[in-house]
Amino acid sequence: MEEKKTIILDLTGCETWGELHKRIRVAFDFPEWYGENWDAFWDLLRSECDADEVVIKGENTLNNQIYTEIKTMYNMLDMNVSEHEKYRKLYADVKPFTYRIED
Repeated sequence: MEEKKTIILDLTGCETWGELHKRIRVAFDFPEWYGENWDAFWDLLRSECDADEVVIKGENTLNNQIYTEIKTMYNMLDMNVSEHEKYRKLYADVKPFTYRIED
């Protein structure tokens, strides 16, 4: 049985848009050329992320501006969960994908 691959995205104390995307790039192991925007996040989430689960920590430490941005990320993670479920019904080799928030 394969071990589950989990990405830990620690947002504790994250205060700026740039810092948010740097943490995303490092946690998801995205390439250096990651565009630090939501279109780039979506593209790489779908094409480069081989994780089974994403755990998000530190949400309760975010200021309102960053928290608003995080909602966009959650929407994209929700879409990725839905896509994985849809394709799992068609293809046996598609693994499930989940995310959860820990604070």
